[in-house]
Amino acid sequence: MKEKVSPTQKVLNLWAVVLILWSIYRATFKTDLPVWFDEFILKPFVFIFPVYWFIKNVEKKHFFSSIDLRLKRLPADIILGGVVGIIFLVIGYVGALTRSHKFSMPELGVPFALTIAIALATAISEEILSRGFVLKRLYQESHNLVSSIGLSSVLFFVLHIPILFTIEYVTGAMLLQVMVTDILLSVAISLLYLDRKSLLLPIIVHMFYALSLSLFM
Repeated sequence: MKEKVSPTQKVLNLWAVVLILWSIYRATFKTDLPVWFDEFILKPFVFIFPVYWFIKNVEKKHFFSSIDLRLKRLPADIILGGVVGIIFLVIGYVGALTRSHKFSMPELGVPFALTIAIALATAISEEILSRGFVLKRLYQESHNLVSSIGLSSVLFFVLHIPILFTIEYVTGAMLLQVMVTDILLSVAISLLYLDRKSLLLPIIVHMFYALSLSLFM
């Protein structure tokens, strides 16, 4: 008799497929292609499309409600997400100052607007996969806050390994700082997500974090 595959195993299998595709892409191209291509084209195809396919064809559910992407508490989520996100910006700025006392803020304009757009795209792709898909389903099956957040945070960090180890200037103390911050970010926004039952808040916080990395790393 064929053993039945649990919902958690199905989720982990799909996540593994995403990791494999993402790792192959990174191993092949490293950072040779522009960031906008990664975030606007490649990641939606590799991160979001498999989740969409799984929800529509395996779970047979509505996509947006299945990842808790709702706009019911938009103003409150923007305010709270902005407050938490600014904390990550400050941490990134302080870290940049400790590495170089001559650090200066970037100028406003089209390049800065593109940086914000890329940070938002990063947050959307990674949060749909890591929180709206993986964490939600781990918690639904186990009802264990610690194990669900712990496992999903480890998976979130592992997802960043292919990019962290292909950026030549991210080494030593900077690499350790990014790794630790990744885990702290994941735990913090996972708690916010499970409390608010809305993916919008994690997306906003994650956007500020991605913006911090772009500006200060």
